[in-house]
Amino acid sequence: MTGRLVGGLEAGGTKFVCAVGRGPDLVAETRFATMTPAETLARAVEFFQCQPSLAALGIASFGPLDLDPRSPTFGFITTTPKPGWARTDVVGPLRRALGVPIAFDTDVNAAALAEQRWGAARDAGSVVYVTVGTGIGGGAVVNGRPLHGLAHPEMGHMRIPHDRTADPFAGACPHHGDCWEGLASAPAIAARWGQAPERLPDDHPAWVHEARYLALGLVNVILTLSPERVVLGGGVMARAGLLERVRAHLKELVAGYVNAADVVAPALGERSGVLGAIALALAQDGADG
Repeated sequence: MTGRLVGGLEAGGTKFVCAVGRGPDLVAETRFATMTPAETLARAVEFFQCQPSLAALGIASFGPLDLDPRSPTFGFITTTPKPGWARTDVVGPLRRALGVPIAFDTDVNAAALAEQRWGAARDAGSVVYVTVGTGIGGGAVVNGRPLHGLAHPEMGHMRIPHDRTADPFAGACPHHGDCWEGLASAPAIAARWGQAPERLPDDHPAWVHEARYLALGLVNVILTLSPERVVLGGGVMARAGLLERVRAHLKELVAGYVNAADVVAPALGERSGVLGAIALALAQDGADG
């Protein structure tokens, strides 16, 4: 580890979190609501310009993102449904203002990286992080490197079995209807049952559906990527007993065919995203964190 300070920016659909540190122990942090791109990025720039000289900056953003350095829109949020944010250049304004190397990745890839370095997957060579909240997102890290391909993983939009007799809900995803996110995200729960998830009691049938759908998605992830650890976070997972229900369904679905990954809660809690951004910056600066 170099000992030099780096910056981390978690760019979320509802809030931005900006931090400075040399690892998981932060020396400065601020958070504010996500507004228009111009207003929000200006606040982030202002925060980082007021900090001691930074060696690098990591940005962990909601997406989809353009992560191809050869692309003219590298560093952009692309086709997000969030009003006003489609085709927004996130990296450019920060690079011009700060003049430091910038690492850019998805918030879930970054969260997976943070949990592998400092959290619930420290002893795992491969980890998948899945967040269940306003959407469903999944990121993967293998041997300390976030997984990329043609783009980045979009696990939340995989298609999973949907028994329309048992559950006639059409799905809430504006792109795919009843994909994983369309069936099991917080907006999907609210649309199906007419109430926000946090207002539903523990014995509501919503949680039977939710646990089943989460397990159906996770079994696809586990059988495809074979991670050693799956970290399952996000606001919906705060529901007492839901993680245990998901594990039980997952065991049933795997049916003893392979050794399934351990499915655990995040050790870093809500800090996974911003600490993942710090981890991206440390890698950009050549530090091991």
